[in-house]
Amino acid sequence: MIELISEHAHVFWLALGGLLLAAEMLGAGGYLLWSGIAAILTGLLTWIVPVGWEWQGLCFALLTVVAAVLWSRWLKRKARPEGNNGLNQRGQQFIGQRFRLEQPLVNGRGHVRIGDSSWPVQADEDLPATTLVEVIAVDGITLRIKARA
Repeated sequence: MIELISEHAHVFWLALGGLLLAAEMLGAGGYLLWSGIAAILTGLLTWIVPVGWEWQGLCFALLTVVAAVLWSRWLKRKARPEGNNGLNQRGQQFIGQRFRLEQPLVNGRGHVRIGDSSWPVQADEDLPATTLVEVIAVDGITLRIKARA
């Protein structure tokens, strides 16, 4: 068996690469992807230029390390959202949006219906029903609004 693998080392590396790529699909987080690609590249290189096991192992190790380093550098450079992304702050999504009041505001306070929810709103003045308003800020769960034409 060892003699057969020695004669066809490229098949071993291609099979190892396939197994590593299949294992990556189970959720290894990216590392097995690059090891699998390194194994496939080693298999292709061994197929084209037959070299001894020592060189094959060294080629695989170097390709794996180079791929992992390049992958980590790419991840660091990848754009990340900075600051507050609004996660778990649903009211922040409404800033700048316009809605129509269904009920008048009394003493500058009331509610506005957004989708299937009712949100408390506050304005600097009393506003009649059917007034078009724009959300200008969020204070806790209360939406600060201003009348728009």
